[in-house]
Amino acid sequence: MSSRTQSHQLSNGLYVSGRLENPPSTPRASTISSRAAVPYTGGDLSKSGELAKMFDLSLSSSSSQPSTPKLPSRTPSLPNSGSGPQPGPGQPPAHPHPSRLSNSGRLSASKKTSGPLHPTGLITSGPLTSSGGPARRPAPPEGGGGKMMYGAAVTNMGKEKERYGMRVSRGVMWVFGIVVLMGLLVGVFLMVAVKKVVILVAVAAVLVPVLVGFGWSYMWRRRAVLGFVSSFPDTELRGAVDGQFVKVTGVVTCGSIPLESSFKREPRCVYVSTELYEYKGWGGKSANPKHRCFSWGSRHSEQYVADFYVSDFHTGLRALVKSGYGAKVAPLVEPATVADVTKEKRDLSPNFLQWLADRSLSSDDRVMRLKEGYVKEGSTVSVMGVVRRHENIVMIVPPEEPISTGCRWLRCLLPMYIEGLILHCEDNQNSDVIPV
Repeated sequence: MSSRTQSHQLSNGLYVSGRLENPPSTPRASTISSRAAVPYTGGDLSKSGELAKMFDLSLSSSSSQPSTPKLPSRTPSLPNSGSGPQPGPGQPPAHPHPSRLSNSGRLSASKKTSGPLHPTGLITSGPLTSSGGPARRPAPPEGGGGKMMYGAAVTNMGKEKERYGMRVSRGVMWVFGIVVLMGLLVGVFLMVAVKKVVILVAVAAVLVPVLVGFGWSYMWRRRAVLGFVSSFPDTELRGAVDGQFVKVTGVVTCGSIPLESSFKREPRCVYVSTELYEYKGWGGKSANPKHRCFSWGSRHSEQYVADFYVSDFHTGLRALVKSGYGAKVAPLVEPATVADVTKEKRDLSPNFLQWLADRSLSSDDRVMRLKEGYVKEGSTVSVMGVVRRHENIVMIVPPEEPISTGCRWLRCLLPMYIEGLILHCEDNQNSDVIPV
């Protein structure tokens, strides 16, 4: 029985092996609430006790800098970790983030609240200014004053001629002219020599219908182009392949650069056109070098078009129409008369006088007519061009070669050729558009 292992009973009734040791002089508290609260040192070494000895810190160094304890130099494991050498007095902090907490629980340096912001890699609405904020963009001119000026991203078509018409090669014209001239010479010779006009009548029978056909087609060339656009079937963008010539009809939305009409100041347009016409009578002033008598001539013209989007009615897909940056565009937009000055009506509106003054145009005794057309955001348009696909972006670009309308036999119209991107809008300028 002497070799039996001794055991003792605990206060909770549990028996454990071993000899009972002497109980501690101060019993441990059974609850957390009875424990003594550890005072907050605030970085003061005199209150740290044994903690200061662990880091080999003396009270002499704390008297000079009680708020910034000097820690021993260690090799940092991470560049942004809290360990590592701390800056000495009077030295700038070596860490790029001075607002981090040190190991003692106190801020190692005060946070800067003034000065320019450093680049963070975030996407902003423009370049940063000296104060760190995004640069303000200049506001567009308001009211009726000032001429709108655009950059290279907007196509200026003010001085360009029509992008559609008849195309006959010079070789064919020379051959036809020589044949007609030879026929006339032979006909006149036979009529004088043998008193026969058969050859002359035959030449006239061939020449007159050809000239009438060319004149008729030239006079109704716009109607031939509009008929071609209306009869061309719409194409679904979902099934269009790269390089296919398509016609897309849908609602238009502005691109990165919205336009504004020149006279009425209509905002958020993708195409704007303002033209000033003058009527020339017998001996009147000419609006341009090619102005003929008893006709209207263009004195001033402004036409702009930029890149925009069109949403297909059939599939709902949206395509980017590349009509800016000097692209060739054939607009088919009917302008409306916004100012009409006649001999009987000489009272000019202040807006019209301001518009003329901004462009250094005289307002003397002239018969003038101002027409303005535009395609506003939300209008329904038809765009004809070539499909180009780049990743997930569907684009419509101008075709490289002119497009032929073909012969319109029912209307006796010869083929017309359209150069560039076709933009057709039938909406009236005063009609409501679809809000987008």
